[in-house]
Amino acid sequence: MKPAAELVPDRAKLSIRGLEMTFRAEGKETRVLHDIDLDVREGELVCILGPSGCGKSTLLNIVGGFLTPTAGSVTIDGEPVSGPDPRRIFVFQERGVFPWLTVEGNIGFGLGRLPEAERAKRIAHYVGLVGLTGFEKAYPQELSGGMKQRVEVARALAVNPDMLYLDEPFGALDSITRLVMRSELLRIWGAERKTILFVTHDIDESVQLADRVIVMSARPATIRRVVTIDLPHPRDLSSRRYLELRDGIFEEIGLAHRI
Repeated sequence: MKPAAELVPDRAKLSIRGLEMTFRAEGKETRVLHDIDLDVREGELVCILGPSGCGKSTLLNIVGGFLTPTAGSVTIDGEPVSGPDPRRIFVFQERGVFPWLTVEGNIGFGLGRLPEAERAKRIAHYVGLVGLTGFEKAYPQELSGGMKQRVEVARALAVNPDMLYLDEPFGALDSITRLVMRSELLRIWGAERKTILFVTHDIDESVQLADRVIVMSARPATIRRVVTIDLPHPRDLSSRRYLELRDGIFEEIGLAHRI
């Protein structure tokens, strides 16, 4: 697979300018985000990396229209984000599959307005894309954790969003399954070329997946550094350049001599 930088146009899909977020409760103020500026290109996979509690998920929720920032602006395709939009779909760490629906029922959940034949065709396509052929009639309790996460990714893709927001989607999986799911996400992204914002606190995960890694500071979070990952997929996790990039991020967040 070619580096994504060779495949995506230069225009910004998402633009964030001067973003500030302060929560106020019971007379107290908690400043979470400070002066965030960021552009994300069409078709780019960008990881937002930072320590737990720094405001990564808050940033994602603002971009998704679920929170209104204290100051600053967020635009997608030149239009201000004023609320949630069905063209942009979240995938969370806590698995959100519906236990009373089968795999194909979950994937087809948002497709009720399509003609039956088109709905069935789209479900079959995404069942195959995420590698669940043969499990169409299975219920979530019959699936592994990784398979449930595939169902959620397939359900998100089936409604044909133009952006995906992934909030630590593999955090609850064991280490081997996480590696498998990262590879699967890259395979799916290569086929679909959706614009993806992926929140993580795992440095290896960010360097393995992203075109660029946005390194956030502790709260109130600012952007410390933007790291371009100039490696093609699939990435050799033992290559000199991979290790240089990974260790550079460790150094940026002050952990270079603690591992």
